[in-house]
Amino acid sequence: MSSAYPEVYLVRHGQTEWSLSGRHTGRTDIPLTAAGEEAARKVAGRLPAIDFAAVWSSPSQRAQNTCALAGFGDRRVVKDDLAEWDYGAYEGITTKAILAERPGWQVFRDGCPNGETAADVGARADRIIGELRGIDGSVLIFSSAHFLRVFAARWVGLPPEGGEHLVLDTTSISVLGYEHDLTEPVIRRWNEV
Repeated sequence: MSSAYPEVYLVRHGQTEWSLSGRHTGRTDIPLTAAGEEAARKVAGRLPAIDFAAVWSSPSQRAQNTCALAGFGDRRVVKDDLAEWDYGAYEGITTKAILAERPGWQVFRDGCPNGETAADVGARADRIIGELRGIDGSVLIFSSAHFLRVFAARWVGLPPEGGEHLVLDTTSISVLGYEHDLTEPVIRRWNEV
């Protein structure tokens, strides 16, 4: 289904050792695995032939390298607000290990000690959305899972915590857009792998 209105294509970065093992990877800047690089090279072939008005990336090397391997590195503009959730004290730790110390913990509800809350991430997503609404054309964004989940929730007017209901696989492609007019933001496609 195509749209007469601009669309925002979201690409989660390729696989890393930490995404593979389930470790929270916020600001730790680790590379893609060989499998992550191979999947990133296939992203361009999975996107429609669109002349994107802008291509934006998180500052992380995993997002920037996914962008470059997909063939968009020469057009990439790095946006600090696209960075992954800052997990603070939970950086590099799996959810299972966190739950062993803090039963019932949920990142979207509880945030991270010495890191960000969902509201913090939502404020960054809102700034990006504000910039997007001023662009005439479709935009391609490369970032990380938790940020993109909050971003999608904010796009459709949900609180940042609404991102807990959306899941993203590595090198997945999702599309945000509009329904009847520019006042009706929607999720057009989600987590295509």
